[in-house]
Amino acid sequence: MFDRNNSSLADIGTLIRDAKSVVIISHVRPDGDAIGSQIALGACLQELGKLVTLINEDGCPSNLKFLVGSDKVLMPPERHIDADLCIALDTANHERLGAGCIEASKLVKPVINIDHHITNEGYGDFVYVDPDSPATAQIIYELISNEGFPFPVASRDSLFVGISTDTGSFRYPSTVARTYEVGADLLRMGADCGALSSAIYESYPYRRIELLKKLLGNLKMTSDDKVASWCLDLQTKEELSIKPEDSENLSDLIRGIDSVQVAVFFEE
Repeated sequence: MFDRNNSSLADIGTLIRDAKSVVIISHVRPDGDAIGSQIALGACLQELGKLVTLINEDGCPSNLKFLVGSDKVLMPPERHIDADLCIALDTANHERLGAGCIEASKLVKPVINIDHHITNEGYGDFVYVDPDSPATAQIIYELISNEGFPFPVASRDSLFVGISTDTGSFRYPSTVARTYEVGADLLRMGADCGALSSAIYESYPYRRIELLKKLLGNLKMTSDDKVASWCLDLQTKEELSIKPEDSENLSDLIRGIDSVQVAVFFEE
């Protein structure tokens, strides 16, 4: 159990209420949970009248730009951001926030670290890590709900996407009963499960299929068929103009081979 928490959701709620301006950051090569949590909390705080800045070292990946509010996730500016509060989301290691985000936000104090990874280093002035939560988005849902904060449409949909992507569409072992309860509440609020799931899992550029062809061409299995691996080299990246999000979750395909216990994705 993570034992370095020094704050509660109520403490974080108080810090948010007292702040006039907030910068929200998440890890490099962001996934649905990182971006979903950022957009959701940012939209909520804007409804509260806060001046909100959302930054990510790599910006918002193209596969998540269907989300309302995704246009507000910006690359870090070259100047230092002036704000009353910094909130780091879904990032276990401080360096994973990226050099640009760290530099842009380094003058902002205090720093709140909200995460669900048990490996979290406990950086920041206020730390709230819940390893029993399968996604940071679920923690943000609890924060908004417990504190009676507003729940705009952008928050609702982004939290559903964040939870869905980090639980493999509510399939991974980390998914708990509370996760389904949160998902059900988001649906009752009006989240469109079919449309959001289609946008997440059934919409991608043709280059992703071309990438899959290349990866299958260099698939390797160990002699006992328990370890499967493939490699994405620089030449293929350049040839197909691959973006980080294009390879997301592709390793699930080889992990699904019935004899495989470990799937390895090497990337140059």
